[in-house]
Amino acid sequence: MVLEGKTPPYVPWHFGFTKEAREKLQARGTDDLQSILRGHFLGLGHDVGFFTDIGEDCVRDIFGVVWDRSVDKDIGVVKGCVLPEPTLEGYSFPDPKDPVFFNGMAEKIASGRDGFRVYSLGFSLYERAWTLRGMQNLLLDFLVNPDFAHELLRAIADFNIALVQEALTCDIDAVHFGDDWGQQHGLQMGPAIWREFIYPELQRMYGVVREAGCFVTIHSCGDVDELLDDLIGIGLNCFNPFQPEVMDVAGLLNTYRGRLAFHGGLSTQKVLPYGTPDDVRAETRRLLTLGAAGSYIFAPAHSVEGDVPLENILAFIEEVGRQPGWTDAP
Repeated sequence: MVLEGKTPPYVPWHFGFTKEAREKLQARGTDDLQSILRGHFLGLGHDVGFFTDIGEDCVRDIFGVVWDRSVDKDIGVVKGCVLPEPTLEGYSFPDPKDPVFFNGMAEKIASGRDGFRVYSLGFSLYERAWTLRGMQNLLLDFLVNPDFAHELLRAIADFNIALVQEALTCDIDAVHFGDDWGQQHGLQMGPAIWREFIYPELQRMYGVVREAGCFVTIHSCGDVDELLDDLIGIGLNCFNPFQPEVMDVAGLLNTYRGRLAFHGGLSTQKVLPYGTPDDVRAETRRLLTLGAAGSYIFAPAHSVEGDVPLENILAFIEEVGRQPGWTDAP
């Protein structure tokens, strides 16, 4: 109902947690947070990626990129450069039919648990490009090696489309693309470059999903609201993370209600780590009120970090649980 612009009987929700925050909740007595928190998404695929431990706090993803997780335990920091020169010669993408991309998917779908079935594809285009090429190199490529930049992004999109087509053979409701384009103020690459290089590949990827009768959801951190009309035009149904520090949550929700749903909104930069439990409850109530008319899925703006006190995590969970829909959740 929310994604179709209708008014729901209550505001749906979905919570994400980093490793440290998840451990705080699990310490209260359960590893199965999903069954307790009853989020409305049934997560499939992976919104970060698939990794092999190579020792010394490092992992290698399936694209060959090495990540240092000595500080950031969930994703890490790219170490080295897979494509040091502006060429794809000698590089091979993974097999989009590799079972690793679909591990456990059939079992989850067959489990009988209700939920909106979302296949996630993290680091889906621009992020995949800069992790392979290096961010500084890629930003320079847009200006000095534009043909290569187009080639790289097209190759990544081709891989994604093949992967998505395989996922669409299963009974899913949506495909979620993760790809950060923003910073605290504006786009990392500027709107002109985004529209020249990134927009055409997004149009191809989103089109495959929509043609299959499924919804498109995305995650893109930062100040990217200048792109919302472009994204709606190529098939976007739901935007995350909806960061209140860089976006006018109430204004955008009212402007786009019925045309675009928003997922997120609860501050992970200020309110959750630095507010009191009462602050968290008040902000949660405000967002639930704003979202009552539709086009909104409640969530923290990003996965809850380890710097958030347990009391604040419990505060927003409990506040959402006061909705009538909690007892009817999947």
